[in-house]
Amino acid sequence: MATADDHRTYSIRQLCREFGATARALRFYEDKGLLTPARKGQTRVYDARDRARLKLILRGRRIGFTLHEIQDMLDLYDRNDGNTHQMAIALRRHRAQIEALKQQREDLDAAIETAEEACAAMEERLSQMRPDLLPGAEDYESVLSARLNPDNHDHHPVRHPFKARA
Repeated sequence: MATADDHRTYSIRQLCREFGATARALRFYEDKGLLTPARKGQTRVYDARDRARLKLILRGRRIGFTLHEIQDMLDLYDRNDGNTHQMAIALRRHRAQIEALKQQREDLDAAIETAEEACAAMEERLSQMRPDLLPGAEDYESVLSARLNPDNHDHHPVRHPFKARA
């Protein structure tokens, strides 16, 4: 049974606003055959099917699926089996993607930990050998200069003009 929303149409601007996508992205998905809006002259007219497909495309991209993988799943969506075949395949792909994303997260956490250890080692070494080269050393120098030269309010080193000889 069709509902009023099934017959509703959307402009490219409406879908872009709703999903936070760009018109360029929607045209790209159309060029790839993922969306098939009707035309009224030069104007694209999207229907409920296009809106649902766009939602799935954007969700798939956010999860990390390729456009080819998304196309395969969308093609299955068109079957007349209550989408059970599509859901079964999508479920397997989503589970596999979850595992891949978890592995990427572990890899990123390990890379961050390695970089943090390297930064700590470099900061320790610099603090012993050349603390003036540490990040924030300029701020420290400004504060120190202001305390050592209270007459200088602009926090720059005191500049002495050439003195004339008597």
